[in-house]
Amino acid sequence: MPDKKPDSKKVAKEVKPKLTPDKKPAATKAATQSASAQAKPTSTKAKASAPSAKAEPAPAKTEAAAAPVKKAAPKPKAPAQKAPAAESKAVEAPKATKPVAAKPAAKKAKASATPAKQGASAAAATSAKPAAKKSATKAKKAPKATSTSASVSQEEDKNAMNSSTDISLESGADTHATPAKPENVTEVPTGAPTHEVTHAPAQYDLSLLTDMDIHLFREGRHFKLYEKLGAHIMEHNGVKGTYFAVWAPNAHYVSVIGDFNNWDAGAHPMGGRQDDDSGIWEVFIPEVQHGSLYKYHIASKYNGYTVDKTDPYAFWREIPPGTASIVWDMAYDWNDQAWMQERDARAGQSQPMSVYEMHLGSWKRVPEEGFRSLSYRELAAQLPAYLKEMGFTHVEFMPIMEHPFHGSWGYQVTGYYAVSSRYGTPQDFMYLVDALHKEGIGVILDWVPSHFPTDLHGPIYFDGTHLFEHADPREGYHPDWNSAIFNYGRNEVKAFLISNALFWLDKYHADGLRVDAVASMLYRDYSRKEGEWIPNKYGGRENLEAIQFLQEFNVAVYENFPSVHTIAEESTAYAGVSHPTYNGGLGFGMKWMMGWMHDTLSYFKEDPINRSHHHNTITFSTVYGFSENFMLPLSHDEVVYGKQPLIYKMPGDDWQKFANLRNLYGYMYGHPGTKLLFMGAEFGDTSEWNHDGTLNWHLLEYDNHKGLRNWLKDVNKVYQQEKALYELPFDPSGFEWVDISDHNNSVIAFLRKSKDGAEKIMVVCNFTPVPRDNYRLGSPEAGTWTELLNSDNHDYGGSGVNNPYPIHTEAINKHGRPHSLSLTLSPLGVSYLKFQAD
Repeated sequence: MPDKKPDSKKVAKEVKPKLTPDKKPAATKAATQSASAQAKPTSTKAKASAPSAKAEPAPAKTEAAAAPVKKAAPKPKAPAQKAPAAESKAVEAPKATKPVAAKPAAKKAKASATPAKQGASAAAATSAKPAAKKSATKAKKAPKATSTSASVSQEEDKNAMNSSTDISLESGADTHATPAKPENVTEVPTGAPTHEVTHAPAQYDLSLLTDMDIHLFREGRHFKLYEKLGAHIMEHNGVKGTYFAVWAPNAHYVSVIGDFNNWDAGAHPMGGRQDDDSGIWEVFIPEVQHGSLYKYHIASKYNGYTVDKTDPYAFWREIPPGTASIVWDMAYDWNDQAWMQERDARAGQSQPMSVYEMHLGSWKRVPEEGFRSLSYRELAAQLPAYLKEMGFTHVEFMPIMEHPFHGSWGYQVTGYYAVSSRYGTPQDFMYLVDALHKEGIGVILDWVPSHFPTDLHGPIYFDGTHLFEHADPREGYHPDWNSAIFNYGRNEVKAFLISNALFWLDKYHADGLRVDAVASMLYRDYSRKEGEWIPNKYGGRENLEAIQFLQEFNVAVYENFPSVHTIAEESTAYAGVSHPTYNGGLGFGMKWMMGWMHDTLSYFKEDPINRSHHHNTITFSTVYGFSENFMLPLSHDEVVYGKQPLIYKMPGDDWQKFANLRNLYGYMYGHPGTKLLFMGAEFGDTSEWNHDGTLNWHLLEYDNHKGLRNWLKDVNKVYQQEKALYELPFDPSGFEWVDISDHNNSVIAFLRKSKDGAEKIMVVCNFTPVPRDNYRLGSPEAGTWTELLNSDNHDYGGSGVNNPYPIHTEAINKHGRPHSLSLTLSPLGVSYLKFQAD
């Protein structure tokens, strides 16, 4: 994650789309058919006039499976009034534009401009046919949820509305006027068909939501909301179409606009649920099918605010800078059953874990075609084989959820349920995951529940109130990234986020989630000065609501998917990040060992002649190394913003730089904990990572770079083969110092042991360029040590100083042990030696 994420407000057209001026609703064919059909809203000339109410549609016959609900037709409201001056400024509301009274000319959805080539994505998209779905039978009414978070948050929103001076919409503006086609609907991704305008009337006698769904939603315990809210293709009353549902409790009018109704906000109003106070709006629109573009037109109860919003639960989106949601069928025939069964069978067992972190768009590009990125399917043809050859067990993708600004690297998400359309369709990404699983590679996704950007089409100020975020900027604004912070105390927001986490594990078969910026969630004063934050109810700095959310997230993940991993990027000393929730921990499976990364790179930057004065820096990690389940990261954060690529952090001439980097990797893989390495580091890329660029693959023509990659490949191979290196990554019984005290020579040696103690690997690191003959180290018992790996071998670009023959111990006391061995230390080298008892 970037130290300081780009300011999305400063990225003009790509990030902050303009809201097209609204226009009066045009008459639709459906609106004039009969008294039982919906009446067209009457336009008003006087600014202070309220819009006329819509007549509630007569219910059509429902299928047996449908859950009948009462939906409220949009009601008239009193003339909006200007908010009084604010005493304390709330999080700034997005600026709405003043509607104008002009009837838009009918337009068809803009034809797809062919984006960067996406391999076979178009074929996959068109072959994915809408699957008919039955609506859920309405259950008996559950007791009303006793949640207080919703009412508190609503009160907070109302207070914010009463104090805000940031809303520019004039009093009395028509709150459900019809916009023209939104200005920021620009490009349909490859594979998304366009559709003709539908004149079929909306239907209001269908719901996928039962009383129990609403109960769980309001309590924050509904974790499959992606099956209920959003857009779902189905057949109802013998007619194919799409069911839409959106949560907008502070709206007084919501409609679905899209390429199927000329973006007419009067054509397909949604019905609000009357009997449960859930704030959910629903409608079934016949003839709307796979590939249709849509948004929600929302008129708030407050201040005459109107806005067009992307569906928070949309499965796919336009290619940025377009922001329309796309109706999408998620059907896919998976071929990873063997992987999934094996993954479940291995759950809870010790396994090697070597992760390749990467950014999809900049791993490789195609210079012959405008330097475009590879598509998901093109990656599927190359990436799995490469990772298997290199010996990585997992790949971690930086966020692939839809984000408006490419320069955020995916960490400023507005489409939490939509895989990025930059590289293909949802099925294309599923195909990539499938291909990785076929080669035995697990898939970890970066996930960002910590904040979201303030782009108008996204969740920000969703229904004219601070629905997803806090209203008070001391809680709801992130100063580092100019973004909004989720309100974790609101149950419906928790359900949105936890459902989203499970969605990626369920629908995309992800094998883990790395949660970004956890530290920023845990503390209310994170990156804030005195007076810029609000203490918790006990007067402390801990964010109690975020802590509870993270605990509930981890419990939900491991209850539903016990064989996956959750990993926290957490940089503070917060205790218990990877401890069980029943012991007061956050419940993560692992935590990034940020202190190890900082200390290790600091040590390796030192000239070898000075390292004797910093010996405790390289040994300190074992003091706290077993307090959490640590993953050792050398991540993207270390090769950006002037920090230099890893190879240039190393001191000395070219030979020494590569020797140092081989030494670093050998030390890392010998150290307790799981491993993560950012792309390009495996061959010593000489450029800082650039999201608009690509890795310098041509460097593999040079022996030093090729040798470094060969070294890492062999280290990964030995790491996976030797139980002593991976069976006890978080347990002190799997680690033992042999010599921690030779600071004069800058040498360390330690043992790694298997679970049963029968297998032992000694890791010896010489952090100076001086070879040392007859270097004696204590041995736990009499036997023979055989060198498995030496980073100084010629194959890796080294000088060839090694231990080619087995070394027998002698009855010479050393390091408190009655037996010892004498070996040769290679210059700036690391050796792995395996023990065989006599």
